[in-house]
Amino acid sequence: MDRLENTVRPYAWGSATALPELLGTRPTGEPQAELWMGAHPGAPSRVDRGAGSTSLHDVIAADPEGELGSRTVRAHGPDLPFLLKLLAAASPLSLQVHPDRAQAERGFADEEARGIPLDAPHRNYKDANHKPELLCALTPFDGLCGFRRPDEAAALLDALDVDTLKPYVDILHARPEGDALREVLSAVLTADRDDMARTVTRAAAAAERLAGARTGADGGPDPYAVCADTARHFPGDPGVIAATLLNHVRLRPGEALYLGAGVPHAYLGGLGVEIMANSDNVLRCGLTPKHVDVPELLRIVRFEPTEPGILRPEADADDEELYETPIDEFRLSRYVLVPGAGPHRLDRPAPQILLCTSGRITLHGGAPAGGAADVPLDRGQSAFIPADEPVAVSGDGTLFRATVAV
Repeated sequence: MDRLENTVRPYAWGSATALPELLGTRPTGEPQAELWMGAHPGAPSRVDRGAGSTSLHDVIAADPEGELGSRTVRAHGPDLPFLLKLLAAASPLSLQVHPDRAQAERGFADEEARGIPLDAPHRNYKDANHKPELLCALTPFDGLCGFRRPDEAAALLDALDVDTLKPYVDILHARPEGDALREVLSAVLTADRDDMARTVTRAAAAAERLAGARTGADGGPDPYAVCADTARHFPGDPGVIAATLLNHVRLRPGEALYLGAGVPHAYLGGLGVEIMANSDNVLRCGLTPKHVDVPELLRIVRFEPTEPGILRPEADADDEELYETPIDEFRLSRYVLVPGAGPHRLDRPAPQILLCTSGRITLHGGAPAGGAADVPLDRGQSAFIPADEPVAVSGDGTLFRATVAV
């Protein structure tokens, strides 16, 4: 068992206080957006097995089967197939979508053949993998996920009473659902930038007046307040209008949201545990100064209304609460542990990262509980468990378990 040393990523949208409060560290005054746990080469965790601090990426590369297990290596290759994060958003992230595996393979091969450097700002595909994600809320967490029904989107836009939005309202009413969503998103993203900036400004002013007039489904965020807030962060950005086409979701602590391929989404604010396949493939739709490749985006997006599926786990006989997803690169669950309960065995023929998010948890290794192999985890601390390594947990707090679905 290896306690992990993890890197904080200081993206501009990050909260200055949420991660320091969880980790028990002093705020720096700068945004602290994500804490990465895993072996991603961009910011790998580090471990110390007695010879000094070493990158987990290098540890796994030196003995893939020993660290990941033969099943994981056969299914996913010699790299840890998931990345675990603590994510703390104080302002909206970019509106984005991820390709499926076949789309990623074709897109990556095409950009490689055309000689586009991996670090080029207009590069879409950094690797040949898909990037499904799961976000579990630790605090109330707001986001956008999937297209709302066109008639609902039309009603929201119509209420803003902006002349330049009327053609979109007409399309959303008149065309078949998928065609309407495609046509409006394409029109918004390809409109003259100056004209669209003026439209966004007028729409934001109207949204400010309407904010508070209604809430979203299931008590979700007020869509007009969301429109006004995104416009404050991204004035004139076409993504402000594009975001009105999407469902607004509010997660309560413990609830989760799964984001599959082709589903447009954005995180708006809150603290959560995120797990994803080990990929950097992102196509942006707006709410960003970064490159937006509209033709490629329209090829990847799934233009169909969806109800955002909020996941609520149920405990099994061993008190493991699993968040069910349809992919096998990762498996996320949690334990809410209480004092006096016997240790829960977590042995598994796959690698694991265990993250404490509240209280104090003790990991018990091969030695009896209380022996030298015990590793305590306070909130915000995590540990890497190689495949087939004996491990049990006890304590008083919440533990998230990230592993591979073998």
